[in-house]
Amino acid sequence: MKGQTYLILAFIFALLIAIFAVINVDPVQVNYLFGSGEAPLILVILISVLLGGLATASVGAVRYFKLKRENRTLKEKSSADAPVSSSPAYAEENRDQTEETADEDDSPPKVT
Repeated sequence: MKGQTYLILAFIFALLIAIFAVINVDPVQVNYLFGSGEAPLILVILISVLLGGLATASVGAVRYFKLKRENRTLKEKSSADAPVSSSPAYAEENRDQTEETADEDDSPPKVT
């Protein structure tokens, strides 16, 4: 449900930006680093929104991959630190051995 809500909100936002851009079609003066020129306001708005979305997505992707790598290293560290006795087969064998040694310890000591 969370993914559907996100998708619907993104669609509504894109629709609002598109309507806003279509209403503003007048040519405007745009100052670049290397000069200036005229461009329709619709292009300025759409390119600005696309560049903002690209910047946001790239920052999110970097964070996602950092967290994914950290999660993987923590899982590897956790599995390396975990005792071997956590496996069910080892626990079963260990329990049987413990019961055998307990039976031997309960017997009275032999006197010679």
